[in-house]
Amino acid sequence: MDINYELYKVFYYVATSLSFSEASKKLYISQSAVSQSVKTLEKKLGQPLFVRSTKRVQLTPAGSVLLKHVEPAMNLIFRGESQLLDSGALGLEQLHIGASDTICRYFLVPYLKEFHRKFPNVPIKVTNATSIRCVELLDQRKVDLIVTNFPNSYLNHNYIQKTVLNFQDVFIANPQAFPLMDREISLMELKQYPLMTLDRNSTTSEFLHHMFLQHQLELVPEIELSSNDLLIDLARIGLGIAFIPDYCITKSTKDLFCVNIREKMPKRQMVVSANTAFPISSTTEAFLSLLPTV
Repeated sequence: MDINYELYKVFYYVATSLSFSEASKKLYISQSAVSQSVKTLEKKLGQPLFVRSTKRVQLTPAGSVLLKHVEPAMNLIFRGESQLLDSGALGLEQLHIGASDTICRYFLVPYLKEFHRKFPNVPIKVTNATSIRCVELLDQRKVDLIVTNFPNSYLNHNYIQKTVLNFQDVFIANPQAFPLMDREISLMELKQYPLMTLDRNSTTSEFLHHMFLQHQLELVPEIELSSNDLLIDLARIGLGIAFIPDYCITKSTKDLFCVNIREKMPKRQMVVSANTAFPISSTTEAFLSLLPTV
């Protein structure tokens, strides 16, 4: 089907902003031109892409399907343009990584430092997102690679380039608030205490809820947050027992202790992944080579 790229470009801006006027501003064309382009695309595809009303614009089911395909293509074009501009100025490609703030802080920093030392002129961009959201960024070609916790129900296993860390999750607590240091307790008993976890939009929370279900238990956290560092801070002041990956345990957490759980806690992994539907750049491969393999 011979459809002008500009029509898809207009569709992308309207679909991502859900506003004809906002799309016209970003494209520097009139609102009527935006509307006409959408109508032309709808005519060529033979079905409506938007539901228009006086108050708002919504995607039709067909529009939602089309956006899933157009958005990664547009991001790939934008990234190509950006890399050409960077290479024109620096002779090198940008490295764009997606990772959670926890993984950045407790794992990635020394490798970013080493990469920057070896390639000081390569622009490095890091986008902070949950491990689940990172998969979306990779699918949409908004990043070159992602570093995430695994298992991750959203991650295509074919994307995984290497496992860089094995780790164990632990429950940590203030010994004065929760005098359990010399005891082994079951998950059944543990759930009687105020538990603090990451929010449900995380692989860590998904993993913990699944583990409780395997033991026919329902997990109802007292506190759910988006940061492991905040969980540690709240555990320190005795608000509850926090569930965190053991790689977050440092000298700064020596005033806390790990609760001894009777049930065996499965190990998890940290993996680095790239979208294998597209060629992996030499810059990305150079960074991958610095990461350990376990």
